Amino acid sequence: IFIKKQIKEPIRIVFASTGITSSTTKVVADVRAKKEADPEWFDGLLKRYVALVKQGEEALDAGDITKLGALLDENHTLCQELTVSCKELDTLVLAAREAGAIGAKMSGTGRGGLMLALTPTEEIQNKVAKALEKFAPPSVEDHIRVCRSVDTATSQMLSWVAGAMPACP
Repeated sequence: IFIKKQIKEPIRIVFASTGITSSTTKVVADVRAKKEADPEWFDGLLKRYVALVKQGEEALDAGDITKLGALLDENHTLCQELTVSCKELDTLVLAAREAGAIGAKMSGTGRGGLMLALTPTEEIQNKVAKALEKFAPPSVEDHIRVCRSVDTATSQMLSWVAGAMPACP
């Protein structure tokens, strides 16, 4: 269920692609196997994830993007523990953080695909996008998309490149 939120300030996001495509079926099967092998571990991870979602919604409602960024980082750590991240995603996430993102995480199925970075200002957003360009996969000429939300219903694309990136309507 998606709920449209009224936000206090623009939220600036940079998406970047690893250029890697993974099989959702395989990733889901691997996660299922981990769950079946250690249900207690999986339940603990799931509880942490559910708590993060609640905290993330509260941070979004309060307009606390610093807290939201920290929660994105924590979520990425959970994805690593679940083994759905990969070296390429981790490299992009780390590069985004080092360039000034206040939070970054993988997005989607994992083991390739996309990551997103939350940035506090347009200047840092551009700096993060430039830093991520250094990791452009050879098979993906255009792999960065920069979005800034304007209100709850629309967002303005500042710049975009890439094939199957999320749209910034």
